[in-house]
Amino acid sequence: MIREPRNRKGFTLVELLVVIAIIGVLVGLLLPAVQAAREAARRMSCSNNFKQIGLGIHNYHSTYKQLPKHGTGTKRGTAGNATNNYNRLFLSYLVPILPFVEQQALWEKISNPSVETVPGTSMPGSVLGGMWPPMGPSPWRTQYVPWMTQVPTYRCPSDPAYSPPGLARSNYGACIGDAIDRSRDGGINEFGFKSNSNGNATNRVRDLNWMATRARASMRGFFWPRHDSKFRDVLDGLSNTVAAGEICTSLQQRETKADFARTGNGPAMNPSLCKNNVNIDPERPTRWGASANVSTGGTQMRGVRWADFRPHYTGMQTILPPNAPNCHLSGGGDYNETIMSAGSRHQGGAHVLMGDGAVVFMTDSVEAGDSAAPPIERGSGGSPGWMGPNTAPGQKSPYGLWGALGTRAVGETIEEQLNQ
Repeated sequence: MIREPRNRKGFTLVELLVVIAIIGVLVGLLLPAVQAAREAARRMSCSNNFKQIGLGIHNYHSTYKQLPKHGTGTKRGTAGNATNNYNRLFLSYLVPILPFVEQQALWEKISNPSVETVPGTSMPGSVLGGMWPPMGPSPWRTQYVPWMTQVPTYRCPSDPAYSPPGLARSNYGACIGDAIDRSRDGGINEFGFKSNSNGNATNRVRDLNWMATRARASMRGFFWPRHDSKFRDVLDGLSNTVAAGEICTSLQQRETKADFARTGNGPAMNPSLCKNNVNIDPERPTRWGASANVSTGGTQMRGVRWADFRPHYTGMQTILPPNAPNCHLSGGGDYNETIMSAGSRHQGGAHVLMGDGAVVFMTDSVEAGDSAAPPIERGSGGSPGWMGPNTAPGQKSPYGLWGALGTRAVGETIEEQLNQ
């Protein structure tokens, strides 16, 4: 009896292995594309958040005929505990624009007195009357609910950092210009006077002419901390001036772009000493080395206080290009001059918000002049400049196109088409 051969319906082992190998290659090619697509979506969302902030600034100006003040709030008083009963003009520009970024409920919590505390904490006994004051206490009080409330619009989804440690965070820092002197306070003390004295009973409550001229010489950005300003002050043109820049918040990994090192005062006269700091790990140039004095815990880290106006937390300067290191020009504390750079978790650059509301992606390779050049600064003895005529008030930025974009009224011509 002759049997008819049956048609084979399965795969051989070799054929099966070939199919599996092909599928593996395709999956390997697909995963990076999926990751890139996800990052593109996060980057678009990040840009949209910045546009919302830009609209908030413009709507605030339309309503109040001035820019939201960066370094605002209640002046320091003499009754009770200064930290708990006054915010001492430490509030960032992100606080007054809350009603204009759809955060009216949070604004009402801040602008009215309250007794609410963060769960697990209690009201400090030194708070006058047992009640938080209108506009809140100092922005580092972790018992105060609004300072611990994360505003989604103020976070870039590409930045995975979260609090605690720290308070609620922000990835969008006010641009305070291309200089260093008075970057910590704009030349105004906590009592509201043009003075650097908070302790001397005489100087702290009167305006000092030398402080006024020093601050005016160096505070050249879209935002002049603790000062009222308007769009009319931006003589270089809103489309030619950076209003704010994206910043990284600390992951506690000693990143040069997301953590600041306390370097001492050397970079104040030569910012390249921050960019090429001896404390950067030579084998991992994106990390601070073990010898660097870097805060990676608590509440003194980059971007971990959205309500605090100081450059470490909600500020940036156009001195070093995006994703350059951040340097605190002292050995301790967080109330000294700084070099704080724009930065992001995106590839190759960071977003900046222009004064006209446009959001531009600024690359790390932007022309940034000579980082070894001293910044603009009026000399302490009344001389034109601290380091010579090139640093005298009114001089063009030594930091190229990037520096020029950070100044509001120096008269520099911007010939680049930024928003392409």
